[in-house]
Amino acid sequence: MPGEKRLVRIGEAAQAAGTTPRTIRYYEEIGLLPRAGGREPGSHRLYERDDVQRLRELLSLKDLLGVSLEELRELASVESARAALRREWREGVDDPARRREILAEAIGHIDRQLELIRRRRDQIRALERELAAKRRRVARRLRDAEREHVPSG
Repeated sequence: MPGEKRLVRIGEAAQAAGTTPRTIRYYEEIGLLPRAGGREPGSHRLYERDDVQRLRELLSLKDLLGVSLEELRELASVESARAALRREWREGVDDPARRREILAEAIGHIDRQLELIRRRRDQIRALERELAAKRRRVARRLRDAEREHVPSG
């Protein structure tokens, strides 16, 4: 039926997202994912396509940025708030003042995400500079060591 949401079991959701059911349950437990919908006591957890997409995004952020679960929770919370604003916007907002509020809130949420990403980027850059400096020191010591043992013939 058009508009009907196809639900998938936890194993299918995990496979589609490239993770394990255990990870999904844990993410639910700590609030990164909403509790599975369409579930009756004793039955399988069921997930919508949007749930699987959100899980993929969370896993991608965690892998790409190397963020902690707390940082991931913050990113997910901000993304949920942005999604709510997008839904409201798409449903149509006639009041120009509310339209401006929605856009201003969206910018604030994006700024929070950018702040976290930039902080992570700066940490990675600092680590890169530190490692590059160490490499230069070790390479210099290697050159010095090689000169000490050059046979004079």
